[in-house]
Amino acid sequence: MPTTPAAAVAAWSRRSSGSREAFPRPLRRGAASARARPLSRLGVWSVKRLVLLGGGHAHVHVLDAMRRARWTGVEAVLVTPHERQAYSGMLPGVVAGHYRASQAVIPLSPLASAADVRFVRASGVGIDASARQLRLSDGRTMTYDLLSVDIGSAPALGAIPGADAHGLYVRPIEDFLARLERLPGRAGADALRAVVIGGGAAGFELALAMDQRLKGRGAPSPVTWVTGGRAPLAGYPARVIGHALGVLRHRGVEVRGSACVGVDARAVRLADGGVLGCDLALLATGAAAPAWLAGSGLTLDRRGFIATGPTLQSVSHPEVFAAGDVASRQDVDHPRSGVYAVRAGPPLARNLRRWLAGQPLQVHRPQARTLNLLSCGDHTAIASWGSWSARGRWVWRWKDRIDRAFIARFGGGVHGG
Repeated sequence: MPTTPAAAVAAWSRRSSGSREAFPRPLRRGAASARARPLSRLGVWSVKRLVLLGGGHAHVHVLDAMRRARWTGVEAVLVTPHERQAYSGMLPGVVAGHYRASQAVIPLSPLASAADVRFVRASGVGIDASARQLRLSDGRTMTYDLLSVDIGSAPALGAIPGADAHGLYVRPIEDFLARLERLPGRAGADALRAVVIGGGAAGFELALAMDQRLKGRGAPSPVTWVTGGRAPLAGYPARVIGHALGVLRHRGVEVRGSACVGVDARAVRLADGGVLGCDLALLATGAAAPAWLAGSGLTLDRRGFIATGPTLQSVSHPEVFAAGDVASRQDVDHPRSGVYAVRAGPPLARNLRRWLAGQPLQVHRPQARTLNLLSCGDHTAIASWGSWSARGRWVWRWKDRIDRAFIARFGGGVHGG
């Protein structure tokens, strides 16, 4: 006679006594009527644990998919250190003062609750892939049947002498937003010299957003963009770069092409010998992989990111999926950006569900060409699609509508701004 769900839990509890498992596996509501499959010849009901590590853009789509169509036979847990997810696409608007920080975030706990997913506020600090265990920042250990990692990237700490002590890193975005609220706004009589370090799109947007934020102060507050020894916006079409440089000149933002070699309390030092007076150094430099992944047993790429294949699975452990900045596709090459993280969400949700159901997984093919919208800080923006590019207030309004709709879809609220 098949074992009942209640008896299955009791049997699991007896087997697990004395283990380090800090999170017993209760049956989900409705699991008794789920299409559960026998775990063994004894007929023990199978309830698999899905752990979503991180509250990134892709996992927001997974939670939304679970909310819209309940997944049976699974106990799901969301592990993240933050109650909310800051949407990176709206960060320049927050810095510039067009939105409040609360308007550019998605509340994760209510979204998880609506999806019948348990919310655990903690960070992952270690994975033992062979044992299918996740170690948390609070000292607990959680086992999983299926793990999905969407924790983003980390700042490249230690890369620039003095930056860790005297600079403000853009990532993690939640930490940046918390410190941003303590930064001077437009009101103030004292000059404030800001230097933005990092030659990519994030650095460009942040430099112009800071320029907008500091306008109207009682004393001049210059902004300098240090692009790191390479051309600004490397990899973007020439027309986009032309638009961008024109905006920077018009706004009076100085561009320095040298690399930053040091940051102290009052200055930024450059490789060409230049010294920039600086009261606020903002770092939008390259992403680094979380250091603790090195001991996970997962196959990583040469920079330490989780190596994944066309189905978004780890190339070494098929029960581990990864998306967003923490993942490194081995079959295709694309930039680490919020656009690709967002686009990976729906196929990640489909493949997680198919894996749990024992169905064949689907290949995710990232778009070769994506729409890019760069904020210029002043209610204008630059759009690009392949070689096409345009700039104007209408582009900002277009971007604003897209961003508002994304936030609203997942329960965030953007009103005014």
